[in-house]
Amino acid sequence: SPYDFYFTLLKRQGAESRVLEIGAGMGENTELLLDLGFDVVATDFSPKSVKVMNKRFSKLGRFSAQVGDMERLPFNDESFDVVCSAGSLSYGDNAVVMNEIYRVLKLGGVMIAVDSLNNSPIYRFNRYVHFLRGDRSKSTLIRMPSISLIEEYTERFGQAEIKFFGAITWVFPLLSKILSEQAVTKLSNWIDAKFNIKGSAFKFVMMLVKK
Repeated sequence: SPYDFYFTLLKRQGAESRVLEIGAGMGENTELLLDLGFDVVATDFSPKSVKVMNKRFSKLGRFSAQVGDMERLPFNDESFDVVCSAGSLSYGDNAVVMNEIYRVLKLGGVMIAVDSLNNSPIYRFNRYVHFLRGDRSKSTLIRMPSISLIEEYTERFGQAEIKFFGAITWVFPLLSKILSEQAVTKLSNWIDAKFNIKGSAFKFVMMLVKK
């Protein structure tokens, strides 16, 4: 559901928009951006990932990929209509990344992101366990987006649309003992749509407009 909503927001943007995707990885979400008709520039810190993306998408036209640090985006001010991020905000210093996104967006430009939320104590504990296992770095653990970070983005940009997802994800193991997976998912989606709960949400999607 959060990724569906993420692409729903992207579909609202003009088909001729120039879009910067930060932390694009190996292009897991890039092809869908190209399908929407955008002029896509994808960046990632890993040269290997950029090489894979260029091999996958360069023949599609209106696409380029380059190595880029989201804390020092290699682009001029006000270069893009849209900046998007799918799960990558914790890979850089929060304040620096926010200001870099703001800088490269045109006036009236849009930033759209889907990411994990780090407010629930249950999810924070789970992520800490993964850190102890070596599955997550300490820096991403510290920089995982929170409600306070979302509020900072909202204040910086001036206009925001935010939706939260997975408010009852933490009780899935219990619910799955009495309900089918389909029923649990349906219940979760209904609660998210009805109440838009922040504190226990697992994911969020935000759209910000540079005013």
